[in-house]
Amino acid sequence: MASDNKGGSSWKRCGACKRDVGFEGEYYECSVSTCSSGRSSSVFCSMACWEQHVPVMRHRDAWAEQKRSPTRSQWDAEQALFGERPGSTAKIPDGPAPRRFVVDGRSGAAAAPAAAQPVADEVLVVASKLKNYIRARSGMNTSDSVIAELSQILREHADRAIEVARAEGRKTVMDRDFARGPAPTDD
Repeated sequence: MASDNKGGSSWKRCGACKRDVGFEGEYYECSVSTCSSGRSSSVFCSMACWEQHVPVMRHRDAWAEQKRSPTRSQWDAEQALFGERPGSTAKIPDGPAPRRFVVDGRSGAAAAPAAAQPVADEVLVVASKLKNYIRARSGMNTSDSVIAELSQILREHADRAIEVARAEGRKTVMDRDFARGPAPTDD
């Protein structure tokens, strides 16, 4: 994709704020293939601009790749070689591998199967929502240690519900599995 500012001092424009991204400068590119290739190839001048792009494009699993724009001579040579072909920025040689920034905490949840995930110490409570609830109900603050304790309580209840569902031969934990209380023990 050719520069929007042909012959100017900038290489491309930021896909969010439209500021110029100069030659030999750092920029961010979306990891999703439909965003980083073809006519819709966008670059972003900062992580904040990339983060604005993610909800608009409704990415489930994406990260920003930090890259360096070509020198003016590299860009001119590439344009002479490939012409106005979209997506030619991916062909820039040399330089270290791009750094990846994973922004969305939800993105890793669906990537691996449940058995492969380390779940023993994961936080199971949305801390900000719990703190807002407690503050709205009582005007009190909430200690950070409450989140870990509540997560442990949730794990214990979920484990009991899993056993109830398993005892009934189901592979789906249902609300009624939590209401039944503890699973029967083998005494």
